[in-house]
Amino acid sequence: MQLAYSTWGMPTVPADVAIPHLAQLGFDGIELTVIPGYTTDLSILTSQKRRQIQQLLNQHQLTLSAISAHTSLMELEPELHFANMERLKAAVDLAVDLQTGGSCPVVNTTPGGRPDQWSAGKQQLVDRLGELIDYATEFQVIIALEPHIGVMIETPQQICELIETVNSPYLRANFDISHFEILGLPMSETIPLMVPQTAHTHVKDQRGLHPNFEFLIPGEGEFDYVTYLQTMSKYGYQGFVTVEISMMVQRRADYDPLLAATQSYYTLSQAFVAANIQR
Repeated sequence: MQLAYSTWGMPTVPADVAIPHLAQLGFDGIELTVIPGYTTDLSILTSQKRRQIQQLLNQHQLTLSAISAHTSLMELEPELHFANMERLKAAVDLAVDLQTGGSCPVVNTTPGGRPDQWSAGKQQLVDRLGELIDYATEFQVIIALEPHIGVMIETPQQICELIETVNSPYLRANFDISHFEILGLPMSETIPLMVPQTAHTHVKDQRGLHPNFEFLIPGEGEFDYVTYLQTMSKYGYQGFVTVEISMMVQRRADYDPLLAATQSYYTLSQAFVAANIQR
């Protein structure tokens, strides 16, 4: 396994600051967030900026593990859904532009929608995913769909059922265990289900259970990263373990994105050593 960091926690940090900082800390990879409002918003990533990001990644020997393109697939307004689909397809194009060694980063997104839409809206999600997967398949880019608290897919069983229904090697899961932890689902149950479906991961720290929960910076809570890493390895996961800092944390008055990355690296790198897992 390797250790990566998502720039989800760095909305105002330019790539030419984020990439050297993460490399200097010792991260192996980076997930690039391209949603509106970020310095790496997809809409402003010109060809020149894409080349600059590629050069920075090469210079600092960081692998681009994923593109965080979180965009709803369940928008009801047709024009808004069309715009969302175009954005996700553009994220696939970016994955192709920033590929290294013939391997593209995965494109991460959540399904959108609400938990109560699962039964009635599942077929619509399958149909809409079909269009996106058809596009991604042409370029051999994996779409990694993330179960997330408060959206249409919240549980391991739901994402596994969806992946089985779509039945494409280019639809996998982005496994953020924190969303299962706050539902009270133990990792001894979620990891065996999720690993066979997983192309990418997120980890945070967390406290409490939904609806009375708090997402935290790694090291602030009591999440057992050592057991997590050992269990992920036991069930065959060999990809990136990627730290993501939630919006809940970013709303703190004293939030420092660079210090959050530093604390995260210290916590996770120590957990790798304690788990006796080589990176």
